[in-house]
Amino acid sequence: MSDLLVLQRLLLSAAIAGAIGYERERHGRAAGFRTHILVGVGSCLIMLTGLYLRLSLTGADFDPTRMAAQVISGIGFLGAGTILRSRASIRGLTTAASLWAVAGIGLAMGAGFLSGAVAAGVIVGVVLFGLSRLERAMRKEQYQMLLIDTAGSAHDLARIRGLLAEYDVEIRDLEIKESGRGDVRLELQVKLLSDEPREDILRELTRLERVTAAHWA
Repeated sequence: MSDLLVLQRLLLSAAIAGAIGYERERHGRAAGFRTHILVGVGSCLIMLTGLYLRLSLTGADFDPTRMAAQVISGIGFLGAGTILRSRASIRGLTTAASLWAVAGIGLAMGAGFLSGAVAAGVIVGVVLFGLSRLERAMRKEQYQMLLIDTAGSAHDLARIRGLLAEYDVEIRDLEIKESGRGDVRLELQVKLLSDEPREDILRELTRLERVTAAHWA
């Protein structure tokens, strides 16, 4: 392989990985622009190294895909580090998947499978940039915002969650906002898993001690 060919593949990997990382950076994710570039370029370099050793060690039984397999295994640990539990929700799954995809693109680029690497980069870019609004619209249809005003304590929250569980209400996210008067507003993003009337849920919530109000946003 010529030095120019090696540089071309590394730069293409950096460009595609950087474009994907830019989308993650815009959303404030832990693994953003620079992280994706490093993963893409590193994966490409490892594959290039495997090919270089295969060409250099004439007559040796060397499989360059063995090094690539270790990249796929190792990137799982890096991706796991981007998955965070925040309050009642889990964040970072898309970023972990994008890192895994970038690693695959880098390996394909390093192996010289340019058409596959570029096509995969375009598809991943379309998914991240173009389908984010569609995903938010789908979630908006599935999840609803429930606002609950209460005097506020850990015991009150446990009783509220227990009541919602009885009605098969799945809590996706929870935010607690305190007022200056000592009251607490709970903002819950929930999904109704059954056909229970929404007004019945509100009525039962307001019957709980120390809950002053409850309504759907």
